[in-house]
Amino acid sequence: MLTVLAYVMVIVFMALIMTDRLSALLALILVPVAFALLGAALGVSSIDIGPMILAGIRNLAPTGVLLLFAILFFGIMIDAGLFDPVARTVLRLVHGDPVRIVIGTAVLATIVSLDGDSSTSYIITTTAMLPLYRRLGMNPLIAACVIMLAAGNTNLTPWGGPTARAASALHVDVNDLFVPLVPTMVGCFLFTLGVAWFLGRRERARIGVANLPGLEDVPAPSGGVVDTDAPHPAERRPHLLFVNLGLTVALMVCLFLGVLPLPVLFMIGFALATLINYPDLKEQKERLAAHAPNVLAVVSLIFAAGIFTGILSGTGMVDAMARSVTAVIPASAGPYIPAITAVLSIPFTFFISNDAFYFGVLPILAEAGAAFGHSPQVIGRASLVGQQVHLLSPLVASTYLLVGLCGVDFGAHQRFTLPWSLGMAAVMLVFSALIGVIPLF
Repeated sequence: MLTVLAYVMVIVFMALIMTDRLSALLALILVPVAFALLGAALGVSSIDIGPMILAGIRNLAPTGVLLLFAILFFGIMIDAGLFDPVARTVLRLVHGDPVRIVIGTAVLATIVSLDGDSSTSYIITTTAMLPLYRRLGMNPLIAACVIMLAAGNTNLTPWGGPTARAASALHVDVNDLFVPLVPTMVGCFLFTLGVAWFLGRRERARIGVANLPGLEDVPAPSGGVVDTDAPHPAERRPHLLFVNLGLTVALMVCLFLGVLPLPVLFMIGFALATLINYPDLKEQKERLAAHAPNVLAVVSLIFAAGIFTGILSGTGMVDAMARSVTAVIPASAGPYIPAITAVLSIPFTFFISNDAFYFGVLPILAEAGAAFGHSPQVIGRASLVGQQVHLLSPLVASTYLLVGLCGVDFGAHQRFTLPWSLGMAAVMLVFSALIGVIPLF
């Protein structure tokens, strides 16, 4: 009964947000609470849902703090004009051609996503590219799509999270999982460029190629303008360009070195950036007020997601779903455990958290694979295929940041991007099979 309840809850939740019946914020709160109470009424789970919810919120609290201060830090950098030179450079290269703009978006997102933090990658890429989409009247769903495809691919780096989780759960060296997948990541990058080319061609056919002499009065995600020959907006600090660049580079270096936890780094970075660029108290309040809507929209969704994950774990629904899947794998399917793991990783990492999948489900699949001679390294690599779709999950906090920056609806983003993400997962699986890093049988 608990297993059935878990699957029905996930189906109802996805149906409500993908059909726009409920916003993601309300669905993340109301649906799990309703099903937790239903489970208690049926006697299959505890009625004491308070501790479950608080546990889920506590687990996501560091992410919420990270995104809050990351948005504020990069918002200050945008206001001060740090990314204006990037906009000028991109403008000179794309020449108003939608194909070049979308491909440029994919390349830039891939480069900045190598730091393993999708949140900062979303902020930097949308800051540089979205004004061009708005100026030409291009569909912002395309930007959200190619940025997410790029981030999903580079998320396979050891410092990105999923690869380290898989290695820890299987007790193998993380490099044994990652290094053989590098050629596959190159193949997925080429697929991303292909998608960008196709979507760009479609936009070029719709709106043509524009002649853009400049970026005068182009709205930026922060509400200002990107770059202009006219007098700079009041919040711009062009004389502090290299100071802000140095501060941002120092922050990124500290991030890579792990000097402090990410939330702490961004808290300190935000405080320094605000003090350097806007020492006047009135200006500080104005900048905070300008970015408050973005912060509230993203952070509220993160804590709402904590309710969903808390109830999913606390009621035992995650464990029930894992057992139901592994129970239906027949002995005759043993030679195909790597392929089965790869396919299962797509829905599992979409509907439940990475932690729940890699630490709860993956060891069971690895144990089954070992009985048929499959090494844990092979099973671990196969489990990473689902990461090409994982970022579309409503349980991934940074996705709400991306759709907020692009100004698109979460459900619309899912509908638009899901076919391409599934295609990316298929490319990763087939390419990995061809080069022998994930044997299909």
